[in-house]
Amino acid sequence: MIWHLVALLSAGLGAAGFGFLLRALSRRRLPGWIIPACAGVGMLSYQIYYEYSWFGHKQAQLPAGSAVVALEHEQQILRPWTYLFPLTVGFSVVDTGNVQHLEQNGERIGQFILYRFEREYIDRLTHQAYLLNCARAELVAVDSAQAALRSLARDDELFRVICR
Repeated sequence: MIWHLVALLSAGLGAAGFGFLLRALSRRRLPGWIIPACAGVGMLSYQIYYEYSWFGHKQAQLPAGSAVVALEHEQQILRPWTYLFPLTVGFSVVDTGNVQHLEQNGERIGQFILYRFEREYIDRLTHQAYLLNCARAELVAVDSAQAALRSLARDDELFRVICR
């Protein structure tokens, strides 16, 4: 978090220096407000870059054999550019190396842990164990107070990764 703040301030100072250089090269014909305006544009540009590169950065940190099975995009009113390019604010991952397949009553059942990453002020990671009946495409959470049975579509990425 502190490094993000340092990078944001550095981007602002660098852009302000660029504005100062433009004003000096124009022999002060450009208005004085160009310097803080460039600083604001530099800081806003860095923040937008940081938000959009979050998913790629987190995905690069995942171990080999991990599969992203769901993405959550969001549009935010205070960030109008997200209406053109929705922001990735969360994703779910399955470690395919740790999926266990069981046979019960002639049906194949996959047991796995689903990891959920969320981009917030401080990134959040949650995980939950699941069972997926590959024959009926039914998903249920293990050790959960709300162990409701959920049906998946056969073309769902989670179904394809677990039941291939």
